[in-house]
Amino acid sequence: MPGMEFFGADERAEINDVLETGILFRYNHEAQRNNIYKARELEAEVAKLVGASYAHAVSSGSAAALCAMVAAGIGAGDEVIVPPFTYVATIEAVLLAGALPVFADIDDTLCLSADGIRKAITPRTKGICLVHMCGQMADMNAIMAVVNEYNLVLVEDAGQAMGASYKGVYTGLWGRAGAYSFDFFKIATAGEGGVMVTNDEQVYKLADNYSDHGHDHIGTNRGMEQHPIVGFNYRISELHAAVGLAQTRRVPMIIEQNNARKKQLMERLGKVAGLSFARIPDPDGDSATFLNLLLPTEAAARQTVSELQAAGVGGFNYWFTNMYHFINQWDHIKTMQTASALPIEKFGPPQDYQNLDLPTAQNVIGRLISFGIRASWTSEEADTLASQIEAAVTKATLIDA
Repeated sequence: MPGMEFFGADERAEINDVLETGILFRYNHEAQRNNIYKARELEAEVAKLVGASYAHAVSSGSAAALCAMVAAGIGAGDEVIVPPFTYVATIEAVLLAGALPVFADIDDTLCLSADGIRKAITPRTKGICLVHMCGQMADMNAIMAVVNEYNLVLVEDAGQAMGASYKGVYTGLWGRAGAYSFDFFKIATAGEGGVMVTNDEQVYKLADNYSDHGHDHIGTNRGMEQHPIVGFNYRISELHAAVGLAQTRRVPMIIEQNNARKKQLMERLGKVAGLSFARIPDPDGDSATFLNLLLPTEAAARQTVSELQAAGVGGFNYWFTNMYHFINQWDHIKTMQTASALPIEKFGPPQDYQNLDLPTAQNVIGRLISFGIRASWTSEEADTLASQIEAAVTKATLIDA
């Protein structure tokens, strides 16, 4: 993935700024830190990148999603519509906010569909946690029509899609709050980290309080700060923020190079019989971190995976059997295996998680193979990969036929 491809002098310089002050904590210690505030700089850089009024950096993308939900007003007993195809952290964030996940169907964008959302709405529905999967974006015009019709709270998990946009509006800014991930595998990495974004000042203030034990961060004496709300510790360190800052500055370059390589691959592979691509609602807004291939059948997809493995081709994901990203493997969610009781175990789940009817998700993800795009690929390397994919697909579809 792109972020990890570009570690260098910029990251080292930002880290050294922090080490020279000796202040790794993101708040206070004004006298010692020589005006070095890397978390603040990271927040400002992310806000500038996506056009957000407010950005708040935390310890992980998972924490950013949880803070976004809590600050948006989602809590105990609220039904929240979620996709079955996402990193499992999305579902965990809903559960840890005290809310009740309601799984809805997706479409060929790999994201929740407007129709799927509409079918999942009940009188108890409070909101939607929309996930923009695999570097792309959901069909936002159709989804916003449903959000507005039912007056739902929209929170966006754009962990895989920072820098992606739909008709000029960046992912994460369509609803009340959004979340980006800066883990090791994302378009920009801090090692571990995340950023919540919003255009709502009150949501920002609540997230800022909630992520640091309820502190209001007013004044210069931490021990005398007020606590407007109950919170917990999801702070990012200055060291992680320093890396994330340097990486965020690289994102426009990464997106440009990603798109060049992805378009090259799609042009070549678009001519391969039996192969198509996941729908991109706004190709001009693609962050292009993944090339998302759709085979004609699940059997053809499985056989393509076998052919790729036999040819020694790596860098792809067959999400249908992935333990972390698709509901089929989430036995711990389906049977609610918890260390201690969550609110959902008191309220009762809103669905039978072991008997969900999500036909489009099963069909689309069963046929989906995704390749992580490397911004550092040369044109020749991308061309070689296209030839390898073409050969694997051709063999697989012949066998499947």
